[in-house]
Amino acid sequence: MVLFEIVPLSPETYRQQTRRSTLIVAVTFAVLAMGLSTLAVALFGEPGGDNLRLNIVGVAVGLALTIGIVRWLYWQQPWMAAAVYGWKLKRSLMRVTNMMHQVKAGVSAGDPDAMKLLRFYHLGLTQMHQLDGNLTGLSDSVAEIDRHREAMEARSMDTDQPRLESGWLERVGQIEAKR
Repeated sequence: MVLFEIVPLSPETYRQQTRRSTLIVAVTFAVLAMGLSTLAVALFGEPGGDNLRLNIVGVAVGLALTIGIVRWLYWQQPWMAAAVYGWKLKRSLMRVTNMMHQVKAGVSAGDPDAMKLLRFYHLGLTQMHQLDGNLTGLSDSVAEIDRHREAMEARSMDTDQPRLESGWLERVGQIEAKR
């Protein structure tokens, strides 16, 4: 099963769309937090008294509501697609990072699934750095990425690995158990 697929995106468009969605989410939070804090103080506060707790409760409830609105309402909106894609890309990279010791052990042993998984990771990492405009971070990884690509080419393996497959994660995750 495919868990994630890397798709070509323009870094400029991505950053423009994520700035817009971030602004919308920030404004939503600010309006809810300020509005609920004001409402809590108006309903339960004491004039001239210490209403810090009520303000904190209003902000906390505003944060919780914002998270809910983002997850269940905004997440499906077209203007949020770039941010959702970026989040899913980073989440997919973290899945691989969390088992990197097994991936590298599999690559050292010549395991095809581990090699494909590492190639997906490198392609995703490259795209993430490009989308975020962090080419300095990418330059640190170029030598390793090139070595791995060359090793795959030497084995006549397809270096185009834009999909994260659940089977790869499962099989590579068992590499430690086989030892």
